[in-house]
Amino acid sequence: MDRLWAPWRIKYVSLKKQKGCIFCASLKAKKSRYLVFKTKYSFALLNLYPYNNGHLLICPLRHVNDISELSEAENNDLMKCLVKAKQGLDAVLKPHGYNIGMNLSRAAGAGVTGHLHFHIVPRWKGDVNFMTAVSNTKIISQSLDELHKKLKRCLRTR
Repeated sequence: MDRLWAPWRIKYVSLKKQKGCIFCASLKAKKSRYLVFKTKYSFALLNLYPYNNGHLLICPLRHVNDISELSEAENNDLMKCLVKAKQGLDAVLKPHGYNIGMNLSRAAGAGVTGHLHFHIVPRWKGDVNFMTAVSNTKIISQSLDELHKKLKRCLRTR
């Protein structure tokens, strides 16, 4: 068996199951560590366990689990938040494309089912390389702290 030395993963492996909503808890924290920006009805934050560098989560402020529960104002704001996040990622990371979507329910693949959210995942040509195909290992090339600083700086002016 091959081993990939990744001591930073111990935080993830040893996490206690959090009670309550991770998104609501992030908003209630005095200083949300990876909150990128907030709008009137929505917010964007970095995914702590990204599929790819720059993986953001776009959530309504209100805790709802289905898009049909959003008001028209919340729905419009959520889409504007998604566009603003994409613009920030365009400017900072210059990806070749994106996967954008949401999973509604555990059956659809949602890891967090109580608070609906979009995933916006930047993609680059060749980002699924031999490491992913051969060893089932994904490489994330930038720290969350560094990316967070760059995105916040970029989006402050938008």
